[in-house]
Amino acid sequence: MTIHPVVLSGGSGTRLWPLSRAAYPKQLMPLVSERSLLQETLERVADPAVFAPPILICNDEHRFLVAEQLRALKCKAEAIVLEPVGRNTGPAVAAAAHSGAKNNIFAPVLDR
Repeated sequence: MTIHPVVLSGGSGTRLWPLSRAAYPKQLMPLVSERSLLQETLERVADPAVFAPPILICNDEHRFLVAEQLRALKCKAEAIVLEPVGRNTGPAVAAAAHSGAKNNIFAPVLDR
């Protein structure tokens, strides 16, 4: 069975202010290694024998930064779902589920 990871990359950039800020929040920063927290997360779900390409949920304002960080890892996402406004975890997970269902990503899992 393949795991379909959903990576939530939202946030307002206020918790580590002034280091992080709205335009460059902590998940896009290298805090514990040379890679950002987002890249560290993507590395943990990179084994194709176990994981399908991830679905990423991010703020519309961060779409180019997220895409660049994916390119730096040579990681191909199944989808990048853009939130026009952050609404916390529940709606982000619902958006990922809707995206997966709409694109038939979860069909093999649901057919069991």
